[in-house]
Amino acid sequence: MAGLTGAIIVLPQGVAFAMIAGLPPIYGLYTAMVVPIVAALFGSSHHLISGPNTAVSLVFFAVLSQFAAPGSAEFIQLAFVLTLISGGIQLIMGLARLGNLVNFVSNAVIVGFTTGAAVLIVTSQLKHVFGFEIPKGLTFIHVWEYFIYHLANIDYKAVIIAITTLASALAFKRIAKKIRWIPSLFLAMIVGSLVAYFMDDPQIKLVGELPSGLPSFNFPQINFEKIILLTPSAFAVALLGLIQAVAIARSIANKSHQMLDSNQEFIGEGLSNIVGSMFMCYASSGSFTRSGINYDAGAKTPMSAIIAAIFLALILLLVAPLTAYLPIAAMGGIILLVAYSLIDWGIIKRMVNVSKRETFVMSLTLVSTLFLELEFAIYLGVIFSLGLYLQQTSKPRVVTIAPDSTDAKRSFVNVERKKAESCPQLTIIRIDGSLYFGSVNEVAERLIEIQKLGAKNLLIVGNSIGLIDMAGAELLENQAKLWRERGGKLYFCSLRKPVRDYLNKGNFIDQIGEENMFDTKLQALQSIYGELDKKFCETCTARIFLECDNNITG
Repeated sequence: MAGLTGAIIVLPQGVAFAMIAGLPPIYGLYTAMVVPIVAALFGSSHHLISGPNTAVSLVFFAVLSQFAAPGSAEFIQLAFVLTLISGGIQLIMGLARLGNLVNFVSNAVIVGFTTGAAVLIVTSQLKHVFGFEIPKGLTFIHVWEYFIYHLANIDYKAVIIAITTLASALAFKRIAKKIRWIPSLFLAMIVGSLVAYFMDDPQIKLVGELPSGLPSFNFPQINFEKIILLTPSAFAVALLGLIQAVAIARSIANKSHQMLDSNQEFIGEGLSNIVGSMFMCYASSGSFTRSGINYDAGAKTPMSAIIAAIFLALILLLVAPLTAYLPIAAMGGIILLVAYSLIDWGIIKRMVNVSKRETFVMSLTLVSTLFLELEFAIYLGVIFSLGLYLQQTSKPRVVTIAPDSTDAKRSFVNVERKKAESCPQLTIIRIDGSLYFGSVNEVAERLIEIQKLGAKNLLIVGNSIGLIDMAGAELLENQAKLWRERGGKLYFCSLRKPVRDYLNKGNFIDQIGEENMFDTKLQALQSIYGELDKKFCETCTARIFLECDNNITG
């Protein structure tokens, strides 16, 4: 049942996505047949359905329309070559165990790109929904400018067909919430076709009858020139496809409690595109809609994707002649709904309220998607996302802590959040973050500020130091020397084992002093207290340590 449901759902989507990609509709259906089978056999997710995808289709169109006219024989051949190259890149990345790379692509980049893609998809459908030609090759702004200045050319019959189809799809979707398996888009296409049929106007543009045959073996016409021409764009197609596939698989795995292997997903996506390119398919990725429906329909194994592909082949043999009655305006209405569903208003609102950094990355990616080449927009979003992440990690928090004198156990608190006295002879800090080449300057400046405040000894609590590199280790080594020269000492406690092992292997502890390294704060304070100036302690009123009270008792 899950497979049958998936086959009915993908029928209108395959046609719509192929049109977005600038390809004849049949290639979207071929992609929905071949790709899911290979991805199901070699991927790791039980529920992910791969195949034609909105965002990848849009990037495909943007890339290939630079080199050939959409829908032309040359465009179709380049589509197969681009699919083969992008699949090869994905496979290599999977075999090289680079699956975790997608973790470095922030959610803000994905949200920004998909939102921008939705706007571009709506823009691309203006000519179909409103029934008049818009010159090819216009930029995003110029398309809207042309559209506004030629509103008098609107074909109101096309508008009626598109709106009726869109309204029907929304109505069927509402009904589908109660009866899951209703194919809302498929039924809406039937309604749009009936409206066009009763208008009985030969001027209404139709999709045309699809070939009723199945995909056949057709190795891409690849050569060195095409590889050089398409490889840069293939990286963007491959990266976007992998990001979406793994993100969708993980979101469903959170519900199904399945453990995923990102590397295996890379391999599955790569092989599906490589094999698909040889059977008249274009680049694909996971589909959130079809994968979600697959899970909700009760699918338990990847066999549902294979069964869906088989059912789609059978349906195509029966339904293909009927597409001759399908108006292009109706497909435009369906694509408008698909585009709108790409925009996640809830996540956008939450992101704007929570994080200025992520909002900036999302906005930058969105604007880049609209005004720059799509593959460049993806790279730009990723670069800025990583840049902001590095900027954030380059400024670890250096927190001054002290025992809470009002607590019987003298638990340590942040002196900035809860007013607490510090020991005049010993300052205690906690470093929240990693000590690596990007953060050492920030930490060094903070330690200099502490020295200027008159601290004689410093204890660094290191349980929040995630990792350390050569620059970080040299910083600690130099600081230990500097504090000794000032007549004090630098102490460490609670360092994580990987950090301490790194300091040992590099002989940094020789300079720091093994005697100044402690496993816990308690051990550190018990030892350090014995080295403090007792004459100063006799007149000190802070007495924040338990050892201070014990000294009075003694």
